[in-house]
Amino acid sequence: MTELPSENVPRALDALVDWQEGSIVSRVLVKTAGGSLTVFAFDAAQSLSEHTVPNEALILVLDGAAGVTVGGERHAVRAGESIRLPANVPHAVEGPERFKMLLAILKA
Repeated sequence: MTELPSENVPRALDALVDWQEGSIVSRVLVKTAGGSLTVFAFDAAQSLSEHTVPNEALILVLDGAAGVTVGGERHAVRAGESIRLPANVPHAVEGPERFKMLLAILKA
C-alpha cells in the first residue's frame, strides 16, 4: 500500500486505484490513531473472507457493485451506496464484478 501525496488538491477517489487482474489493490489515504481511510479496487470474483474486527467501519462503493455480508445477512451495495460494519460483527466482502470502494475504519 502507498500513501496519498501530502498536497491538498481535489481527487476523484475511484481514480486513486486501478484494477489488477486476479487481485485486490488498495491505497491508504489517511491513517491516524483514530482510524483510517483506504480505497480498494477488487477484480471480478475477488473477496475478503468473513472476519471480525474490534472497530466500527463503513464501506462506500465508488464504482460497480459489491456483495457485503454483515452478521450472516448478504447485501448488494451499488456505486454511491454505503453500508455500516459494526464492531465485533462478522462480515465479508465479495465482488461478482469489478468494483471499487472506500473503507473508513473508526477506532474508539
